[in-house]
Amino acid sequence: MNRSAVRAAVHVAAVFAIYLSVAMLVPALIDLYYGNPDWKAFAFSALFVGGFALAVALATQGKPPAVTTRFGFLLVNLLWVTMAVAGAVPLMLSSIQLSPTDAFFEAVSGITTTGGTVINGLDQAPPGLLLWRSLLCFMGGLGVIVLGLFLLPFLNIGGVSYFKIESSDIEDRPFERFQTFTISLIGIYGALAVACTIGYAAGGMDTFNAINHAMSTVATGGFSTHDTSFLRYADKPIILWTGSIFMFIGSLPFSIMILFAVRGRLDALRDPQIRVFAGYCIVFAVAVAIYLRVKLDMPFGDAITHSTFNFMSIISTAGFASDDYTLWGPFAVACIFVATFLGGCSGSTTGGIKAYRFLILFELLANGLRRLIYPHTVLPVRYGDRTVPAEMQHMVALFIASFFVIWAIGTILLGATGLDFVTATTGALTALTNVGPGLGPIIGPVGNFSSLPDTAKWVLSFLMLLGRLEILAVLVMFTPAFWAR
Repeated sequence: MNRSAVRAAVHVAAVFAIYLSVAMLVPALIDLYYGNPDWKAFAFSALFVGGFALAVALATQGKPPAVTTRFGFLLVNLLWVTMAVAGAVPLMLSSIQLSPTDAFFEAVSGITTTGGTVINGLDQAPPGLLLWRSLLCFMGGLGVIVLGLFLLPFLNIGGVSYFKIESSDIEDRPFERFQTFTISLIGIYGALAVACTIGYAAGGMDTFNAINHAMSTVATGGFSTHDTSFLRYADKPIILWTGSIFMFIGSLPFSIMILFAVRGRLDALRDPQIRVFAGYCIVFAVAVAIYLRVKLDMPFGDAITHSTFNFMSIISTAGFASDDYTLWGPFAVACIFVATFLGGCSGSTTGGIKAYRFLILFELLANGLRRLIYPHTVLPVRYGDRTVPAEMQHMVALFIASFFVIWAIGTILLGATGLDFVTATTGALTALTNVGPGLGPIIGPVGNFSSLPDTAKWVLSFLMLLGRLEILAVLVMFTPAFWAR
């Protein structure tokens, strides 16, 4: 790795940290408004992080290096680690005084839009702290979209081919001008948050909670201002349906949404992965709703409301919960476990394996079975009306293989820290898919990660970063070839 590339990546990360320090002033002002002394913690954090980042930025100024894939991998990893470390500073200095391990875990959970928390007593927590957690989710969600639409395609992870596939014309990207695309993206993302806030407020949330939950919902992040998440609003169907709708929207490809909203391209909504994603959301929600009606004698209106909200939360990797779904019975729990793998669409705020990879995987499987009968037949892999390049097929297979290997290793490492099998297995899975809550009494929908050993929290933090950066972008950093000149 060229030293000038490392210097340039550090410079970009330092500049990014300066902007992040400015964002810390928002919760400082909120605490000041409510008369909470935690405003000093956020003000000092902004000063400390901003000052240190400015010094690093000035020290690493220089001629930018050639943009290469190795520089891109380094920059992506450094940006996410920088955001996690900087985001953890005010959490350590706040009145709840999180340890460095807990603060880093909480910050990583926010920026990766995972939503697992180590904080108890959220209902009594300082307003600035609650807002900072929501801001981490909101900024992380926007970063995830940019990552999926621009950075990972450039690095051929999920990738450049997909960016072409998702556009309605391979030769015509959604916008020729990057600036126009970016402004449209930020505008739509912000408008969704505002609309979601209004929906929550109309359903009975107070303004502060509506804003916090809206930012976390649109980012499919899962951070709540309550220890019991949406169980507090279990009797308010308007709030639950608002959450379901906006979690669904947040799971859609934002490039497709821009084509539809700005250019009026109705054909963009025919993207194959949208149909697959909507299909398995409907199947799981309806199947479990019928199960709840028959087995638990739950009124069907309540059953479909809670089933839709919780499955939309799991599949979109938001991680909210309106009920302890581990008590719904074995069929529902099995469906929830399977749904944890799925994820939304590429180019969205979601984690998980994602719908377009399942499409390509099933095409590969179907073609493989046909070749057993007709060995000499040439069968292209299709994505809608397009042929998927061989490179894209290879990356999908590599990602899925890596996913299950990392999940197995994560489960073993968590088991080595003393966690029981269910907690270790689902903890590794929900961290890698950025879902948040797992199964079992410890990290289930009514629990949190506070009681886990510090070693387990570091393992989970690493898994969350792996999952958010699509695994391969992190693993490549550990190869000797990456650092070779």
